[in-house]
Amino acid sequence: MKKVSIFKTDLIAWQRTHLHGNQFMLVLALFVGVLTALAGLLLKWLIHQIEYLLTNHFSITGANWLYLLYPVVGILITGLFVRYVVRDDIGHGITKILYAIARKKSFIKAHNMWSSVIASGMTIGFGGSVGAEAPIVLTGSAIGSNLGRLFGLDAKKMMLLVGCGAAGAISGIFKAPIAGLVFTLEVLMFDFTLGSLLPLLVSCVTAAAVTFAISGSDNLFEFHLTNAFAIERVPAYLLLGVFCGLISLYFTRTMNWLEDQFRRLGAPWKRFIIAAPILSVLIFLFPSLYGEGYDMIRVLLNGQGAADWNQIMKGSFFYAMPNLLLLYLAGIIIFKVFATTATNSGGGCGGTFAPSLFLGCVSGFLFASVWNMLPGNTILVPENNFSLLGMAGLMSGVMHAPLTGIFLIAELTGGYGLFLPLMIVAVSAYLTIILFEPHSIYTMRLARKGELVTHNKDHAILTLMSMDSVIERYDEHLHPDDDLGEIVRQISSSERDVFPVVDDAGKLLAVLILDRVRHVMFRTELYHQLHVRDLMSQCAARLTTNDAMDLVMQTFDRTKAWTLPVVDSDGIFVGFIRRSHVTALYRTMLHDLSEE
Repeated sequence: MKKVSIFKTDLIAWQRTHLHGNQFMLVLALFVGVLTALAGLLLKWLIHQIEYLLTNHFSITGANWLYLLYPVVGILITGLFVRYVVRDDIGHGITKILYAIARKKSFIKAHNMWSSVIASGMTIGFGGSVGAEAPIVLTGSAIGSNLGRLFGLDAKKMMLLVGCGAAGAISGIFKAPIAGLVFTLEVLMFDFTLGSLLPLLVSCVTAAAVTFAISGSDNLFEFHLTNAFAIERVPAYLLLGVFCGLISLYFTRTMNWLEDQFRRLGAPWKRFIIAAPILSVLIFLFPSLYGEGYDMIRVLLNGQGAADWNQIMKGSFFYAMPNLLLLYLAGIIIFKVFATTATNSGGGCGGTFAPSLFLGCVSGFLFASVWNMLPGNTILVPENNFSLLGMAGLMSGVMHAPLTGIFLIAELTGGYGLFLPLMIVAVSAYLTIILFEPHSIYTMRLARKGELVTHNKDHAILTLMSMDSVIERYDEHLHPDDDLGEIVRQISSSERDVFPVVDDAGKLLAVLILDRVRHVMFRTELYHQLHVRDLMSQCAARLTTNDAMDLVMQTFDRTKAWTLPVVDSDGIFVGFIRRSHVTALYRTMLHDLSEE
């Protein structure tokens, strides 16, 4: 440990001598991009190897009973790995990043640099119906966070490196540098300046370049545009966006409800016993739910007719029954959220990025197929194009990130010829879901707790502020039976103008304000005649240690008070908060966040 400490000290000294300010941040951003891209490539390789080893011998024309076993084994192994090796919760990766930014000064534990890669690789390789993207985003952000800690960077630069890790992760795993940048600005970072934009770009470009160099220049999904944009299809684009927005709402609300039900079960083994059979049965009936589902996306994007599209039902009871294709797709739309939630709640590890892409592709194809079957309809739409557009619509709706949906799908597939339809569908989906759900699937729980950093700078600063940083703690307390002499003793040894009055258990009863004592404090003959109970005042309001800072400011505004007491959940006095202290800290943080 001593040698590590000396090396760290020498490294920081060298950095401060040779690299200054923005130069150093650009170097760190480059390293974050390289390491994140390598982590993404490792995860994809691990998933592919496990999946190929387990399923390459499966029958195409009939059901495969091992689908009932593999997902159960996958989430069991992952659950044991997380519980006994990692010993920490590594689920909900993007939500964890948002929480780290809001409440932990962008600190992410070191094990997140590798634990999510192993856990999600096992989960998805064995068939867990989740995505690898959120774990890699968490991995990249953890790399950025821990590099920042290594060099002792401040909270603002730590936040920037966390963003660089997330941007590099999306850029690398999808080979989409613009989407990586937009995702970070739209979903994770509430504010940015030109000074912070350049490191993000460096991470994005570096991660994409490393991935291209190692895995080749092919897009993740090949797409060949055969039907360009046509103005007469605009109504269909708009309706597809609305449809995707409603599917996004169903996916988000259902997942949130299901996770709450699983959480109420308590012990992990109880959740596993319920979730494992649900997942295995769904994958057995709908093999397309196995893993990320990217093979099915490729078929829907490039299939040329029933013979190709029937391939998505291979390995199931539905194979060679093209008349049941739409029913099969409708079943996938309904049950995908159950499979995804069962995977994570049962002990697996994965995100909702890939499920959003997968579900969007299926939704777009189903919409186009039904549209073309409408009686009297003369404006037919290409199923391939609408499968592509649906991916942007679902991503926009589920993540509340229309720009990410637009640029990611365009870069993923090279489908720039449909840029205007992508915009129409993504915006329509977003406008539809925000009518019912103001928060994305990543931010719902944080928003409920008041722990969500948003693009509103005022709210963001209040969220980043902590109660501990503004509470003034008192060592001495007054009791109702204390006399005026004790009051004067405490006043003479303190610079405060308000004092807590507590009972024997430490519970706050009232406050004593200096102005109430000033007119008698020099009358020594009253020192044993007047008591605290004769001079104390009721509190204008009481704050608790769990209150969000925006509630604190609302309470100050409502009561017109300058000082308010803080108690814990049992009513025990903790300290006071002064409006002037909160305001000074607010101005400091505003300056830091706005500084170039």
